[in-house]
Amino acid sequence: MKTFEELGVAPDILRAIKEMGYERPMPVQEEVIPYLLGNENEVIALAQTGTGKTAAYGLPILQHIDLNRLQPQAVILCPTRELCLQIADDLNDYSKYMEKLKVLPVYGGSSIESQIRTLKRGVHVIVATPGRLIDLIKRKTVDLQYVRNVVLDEADEMLDMGFSESIDEILSYIPENRNMLFFSATMPAEIARITKKYMRHPHEIIIGRKNEGAENVKHLYYMVNAKDKYLVLKRLADYFPHIYGIIFCRTKKETQEIADLLIRDGYNAEALHGDLSQVQRDYVMQKFRLRNVQLLVATDVAARGLDVDDLTHIIHYGLPDDVESYTHRSGRTGRAGKTGTSIAIIHLKEKHKIKKIENTIHKTFKEGKIPSGKQICERQLFNFIDKLEKVKVNEDEIKDILPAIYRKLDWLDKEDIIKRLISHEFNLLIDYYREANEIESPQERSERRERQFGKEKPAGNGKGTGRASEHGYARLFINLGKKDGISPQNIIGLLNDNIQGRKVAVGRIDLLKNFSFFEVKEEDQVRVIQNIDGIKAFGRKVVVDPAQPTPSENRKKQIDKSPRVNSKKSFKGNHPAKGKKKPF
Repeated sequence: MKTFEELGVAPDILRAIKEMGYERPMPVQEEVIPYLLGNENEVIALAQTGTGKTAAYGLPILQHIDLNRLQPQAVILCPTRELCLQIADDLNDYSKYMEKLKVLPVYGGSSIESQIRTLKRGVHVIVATPGRLIDLIKRKTVDLQYVRNVVLDEADEMLDMGFSESIDEILSYIPENRNMLFFSATMPAEIARITKKYMRHPHEIIIGRKNEGAENVKHLYYMVNAKDKYLVLKRLADYFPHIYGIIFCRTKKETQEIADLLIRDGYNAEALHGDLSQVQRDYVMQKFRLRNVQLLVATDVAARGLDVDDLTHIIHYGLPDDVESYTHRSGRTGRAGKTGTSIAIIHLKEKHKIKKIENTIHKTFKEGKIPSGKQICERQLFNFIDKLEKVKVNEDEIKDILPAIYRKLDWLDKEDIIKRLISHEFNLLIDYYREANEIESPQERSERRERQFGKEKPAGNGKGTGRASEHGYARLFINLGKKDGISPQNIIGLLNDNIQGRKVAVGRIDLLKNFSFFEVKEEDQVRVIQNIDGIKAFGRKVVVDPAQPTPSENRKKQIDKSPRVNSKKSFKGNHPAKGKKKPF
């Protein structure tokens, strides 16, 4: 491996990066720097986020700047404000000993007037988001005629965000004899179009393989029932005490809901999505970077360009639709030679997505086993003991109060003190997991039910079933089946459209040819029957009945299954007992 000196980095820049702790170039830097230090060399570099791309293009660009010409000579385009500021800060650090060099970040959400004033005083390098740079161009406040190097950083993300036309417009104001430098984690077709249109003879540098996942990232998936996703998320957060990561959700609404639930349940979490103002986004990001927030719940769009070091985990609460998004998400951990873990919480219908991702990123997913309450408590306890062992003791500060403490605790022996310390720290956690049911994967649940009840066979009048409902859920019969063309979404829609007030939580749904079964919380059973039984849907009158006794009745009470004249009257005053409410 070569040194930065051997790559040709100038002494002033070399001095700055050595002070920053740069000792040996990373693979992408070793490949890109000497090539860009040549003249009229264009590069397409494919490498994961966190592999040192900013220094790979930043050091040669700075070295090519003519400090005597106070005009923009390099433009670096990036997708987000956060990345724009990060790149500008890095370039300022690299050029610490290059007197007079000026770097200006321009981005939306900040005063355009102050950016215009700085441009008028003169700058050498502009780091910009496409939208704000176009605003400055249209105001005729930025002159790009002397630009020699144009960098598209996170090019694939910019194109995903719809900046293709903006990039075309910006390039139309820059001389055609410029050098184009593309840095990207993946190589979608749109990048190929732009490179063919604007680059002359680009040199392609690939670190790893195209669209390959980061080398130091371990990929896991947990197969769960849809209703258990949040409970599994909490268990994973508890099982990894040192977790510092991002939880990706598919929608802004889901992102805020999951963050609110985590905060309510005592986790150190915040939401990041498009409905937040720029001030709110900056506040959340600052807290996250300072590790005052342990779990950031985010959408793909909001997290684009997010550059945070030392993330331990990426959790996919919902898998993205495309593999490129998964690559970007998971590539935010395992950076700069460190290891990381990418976890997908999925249900059965998403299993095919895992196989598709595996084939593209050339990595194998390992199926994780949902941690038990006992395993979680043990992990948390040992983590606490590890921290206790590493506590630094300042004898001088506490020596005056120690005698009084010794006298106070003199009646306790070592074992009693340890027991009280552990109980003080962990009673709530231990009590919660003692009361909580263990969570089964769909396969475990299916195997257990088959052992207990065998295959489902409707009995008697067709409304009975040998299948047991989940604890706290009641199993209901409905006289609509596959021949009526219904789907699980139709059953959920019937409930949402016809029941006012609190939303009904729906568990397992089993569709059969002539009828179906579905599960609701026990406390919702009467409300569902009263509102759905007797309505017209799918061209027929709907019949809803209990399929079996509720779990809270412990199979002792038998609900009358005789033909009903009026089902609503037959249930009047006959509410099933509510199950014991468990903490989330």
